[in-house]
Formats: sequence, structure tokens, C-alpha cells
Amino acid sequence: MSGHSKWASIKHKKAAVDAKRGKIFSKIVKEIIVAAKAGGGDPDKNPRLRAAIAAAKSARMPNDNVERAIKRGTGEIEGAAYEELTYEAYAPGGVALLIEMLTDNKNRTAAEVRTAITRKNGNLASAGSVAWIFDKKGLIRIAKSACDEDTAFSVATEAGADDFQALPDAYEIVTALDTFENVKSAFEKKNIPTEYASLTYIPKSTIHVEGKDAAHVLALVEMLEDLDDVQNVYANFDISDEDIEKFSAQQQ
Repeated sequence: MSGHSKWASIKHKKAAVDAKRGKIFSKIVKEIIVAAKAGGGDPDKNPRLRAAIAAAKSARMPNDNVERAIKRGTGEIEGAAYEELTYEAYAPGGVALLIEMLTDNKNRTAAEVRTAITRKNGNLASAGSVAWIFDKKGLIRIAKSACDEDTAFSVATEAGADDFQALPDAYEIVTALDTFENVKSAFEKKNIPTEYASLTYIPKSTIHVEGKDAAHVLALVEMLEDLDDVQNVYANFDISDEDIEKFSAQQQ
């Protein structure tokens, strides 16, 4: 879990940067559209849409944007049709990558992903060769400023969470798919806000990379996540705090 947690922390900090907010909004809008198309526009009856709306609120997306995206998904207003794609790949050092995309142009997306992987010394993998390394789970992130650790741990465990981890600036809670909503609701009932709450993929085991391999892995994930059609990138790496800090400093 440590590799996932460290990269999640970097992504959370990136999400707060105003210069990239438009790109974040675009990804969330796509997810809302696809969720509404697949399961209807009522979030009470559509868990995927409910999670997408929660992500929109966390990103401070205006309600008008959310409502328009739902209407596009249900067909009330016209808009692009998005297709879901998943690519599997290996980054330097043998790190596995699972790449989720929503696109209105499959050929364009395929070309962009292949280019990014090649440029950063990775390799595309055949279907199924990487996916087995990850388990789909619920992931909830609570800022340490929102409550003390004992409270967060108690709320999470009593609601049925699988795992609890205290990070430097937040608490990270992992749940099974069928307990995610219950754990999330438990924090809401206590008026404890979540920084992040969504279904995600978490690696069963991690691979430690360092030095140049660490820099290449982080750069590849960064490049992939900056592509407009890429929604999420999951990786099974573990990297030292020193290498994380070096990478973060280079991005300033």
C-alpha cells in the first residue's frame, strides 16, 4: 500500500493547483457523463454516479457543471459519446501499470498512450497480464485537520473498513466494495469531510524502485495522467521519500 499512498499524496497536491483545475474538471465531467449513461441520472440509485458527484464536490466543481454532465449522460442534452478503455503496461523496473481511459476517439487515445509509454522507457502489456496484480477497493482520504487519529480509526473500523493508515498529512482508509458506501456515510454522519472518496485499484504487492528507475516511473505516470483521455493510472511501486522529494522538486 505504501507506493499507492505516496503517489496518492502527490496527486492530491497536484489537484489543488489552480492551473490544472480545468483538466481535473474535464476528467470528472467525463466520469459523470459515463456513469449517468450507464446507470441513470439518480445518484441515490447509481453508486458510480454518486462517487463521481462526490469527486466533483471535493474538487469544488460548480453545481451547474455537474447538472449539465448528468443531463448529457442521460441524453437530455447533446454531447460527445465516450468509450471506456483500459490499457495494461510495464514501467521501468518492472512496475505494473493499469491505465483507465474515457475517450471519444479511440485511435487518438491509443496513439497518445503508446507514445507516452515509449518515450518514458515503458512497454505495453497484453490484456490480463497486469490486471490480476490489483484489487478493486474503496479508498477514502481524510485530512488530519478534520479529526484526530483515534476518531478516524474508530469511525472507519466500526463501519467495516479493511485497512487504516496514518500518513503525514491525512488518514487513508481502504474498504471492500460492498462496505465503501457504509464507511463513507459513517464519516458524513459525524460531519467529518473527506478529501477523496472513490472506488480504485490497489496493488496486492509492490515493487521497490530507486534512482533513475524511480524518476522514470514517476515521469511516466505523470505524463499519462496529464493526457486528456486518461482518467486514472494505477501502479504497484514503492519509492523512497527521498526519490519522491527529488521528483516533486523537479516539477516546481
